[in-house]
Amino acid sequence: MHDIANEAVKFIDLTAAYVIFLFVVGFIGGLVSGFIGSGGAFVLTPGMMSLGVPGTVAVASNMCHKFPKALVGAYKRFKYGQVDLKLGLVLAVSAGAGVQVGIKIQRMILEKWGQAGSDLYVSLSFVAVLIVVGLYVLRDALNISKSGGGERVVLLARKLQNINLWPMMTFKTANVRISFWFTLPVGFATGMLAATIAVGGFIGVPGMIYLLGVSSLVASASELVIAFVMGMGGSINWAMHGMVDIRLVLIILAGSLLGVQLGAIGTTYVKEHMIKFVMATIMLIVAVSRGFAIPKYLHQLGLISINEGTMTVLGSISFIMMCFALLTGATIILVSMWKARRATYIPEPLVEAS
Repeated sequence: MHDIANEAVKFIDLTAAYVIFLFVVGFIGGLVSGFIGSGGAFVLTPGMMSLGVPGTVAVASNMCHKFPKALVGAYKRFKYGQVDLKLGLVLAVSAGAGVQVGIKIQRMILEKWGQAGSDLYVSLSFVAVLIVVGLYVLRDALNISKSGGGERVVLLARKLQNINLWPMMTFKTANVRISFWFTLPVGFATGMLAATIAVGGFIGVPGMIYLLGVSSLVASASELVIAFVMGMGGSINWAMHGMVDIRLVLIILAGSLLGVQLGAIGTTYVKEHMIKFVMATIMLIVAVSRGFAIPKYLHQLGLISINEGTMTVLGSISFIMMCFALLTGATIILVSMWKARRATYIPEPLVEAS
């Protein structure tokens, strides 16, 4: 049996290059977070792990930086009328329970298989979740784009809304009436995954869209409320186990607070299907990046044997793919904002001199 404290608390040495990289990762993570409503952990956690940060420390530090950033993003989008506060708080209740379960699962894996086992679990979970959800969301975004129409409530969500199971709840901003019991699995899964691999938004946002029938705009905004509530509770729990590296938290937070406000502003300019397209594109690239890191952890666990040269090459490919995902996400968001704003710009008529 492994000693959790000895295995998990291995904080990396920070060089100037690492600090700059983490700040940029934080900025782009914040940009994506404000735009699509996810905490940005699908970018930030792999980004930290690519520098050698243990999976548990990356997850814990990410969750710790998340809740103040989510508060800023939620407030910004609340002013735009995009946040359904009631929906966010209702889902946050079951998400809180999911967070506690997720932390226990992580600690059990760490105790039984050590840091390599935990890193493998985080990476495999990333790949599985991001590929499945990413492909589904991408298909939906492309279908909406091709049809030229707006978002429609999917069939499953319409069926669930028609089931009159007490207590029924009405969410005015989301324009949804649905049974409280159908909100529980969405919130719980969001919290459990957030605490386990620090990616809750990619379950929460699609869950609200495809199960509850909430629009992408309101779902991505309301997710920030959930991220704040469960992030604060999860951070306290992780910190009590010595897993939070406050240096990483502050560096990433500095970049994130800048990016999240810009991303939130971007949602007021682009069409809703673009939010789904950005979400899916980055998810799939990050999934590929994490996939190249998996052989290293399998080797450390003694499940396969590969030489150091091969591990170095795979690690480099994983890191390059990670950087590509960051640049792709930032580019799509910024270009979409620029095009949308340009399209809405109406030049003032020239006044001829008399």
